[in-house]
Amino acid sequence: MSTLDTLELPTGRVTLHRASEADLPELVALLADDALGREREARETEEAALVTYARALAAIDRDPAHLLLIARDREDRLIATMQLTLLPSLSRGGTTRLQIEAVRVAATVRGGGLGTALMTWALDWGRQYGASLAQLTTDRARADAHRFYERLGFVASHEGLKLEL
Repeated sequence: MSTLDTLELPTGRVTLHRASEADLPELVALLADDALGREREARETEEAALVTYARALAAIDRDPAHLLLIARDREDRLIATMQLTLLPSLSRGGTTRLQIEAVRVAATVRGGGLGTALMTWALDWGRQYGASLAQLTTDRARADAHRFYERLGFVASHEGLKLEL
């Protein structure tokens, strides 16, 4: 597993990596470890249940505009994740947008600065690849997440809609 970067936090060193198939059991468990995730993600991390996740990860990895990022602590525990996508656009003068999705920080490490450090890293990554606008969606039920993103300077400027297909 190659390290993309290292974050030095008051709580300790965190290494950032591109997610791999070997990370999927821990990654799915992290995605499922909240009230909304429990309803959306696989309840079991047995090999058979991970097939769909492995297929999705392979598709993400095939496209250089995507990065499924994971963060590991000194004990090599997966403690955070986010998916970054570069979206070319004709609007706003042909700007590239950085879409940030599926952000999760393990409950055991929240409040230690990791979320802020990850978002700062993600915004820098987007700028490095030509993005001039960052956007994300977060469920309306995630009031703490809304406050967190607003503290980082994000503005609730649009109303998002979804349709299950």
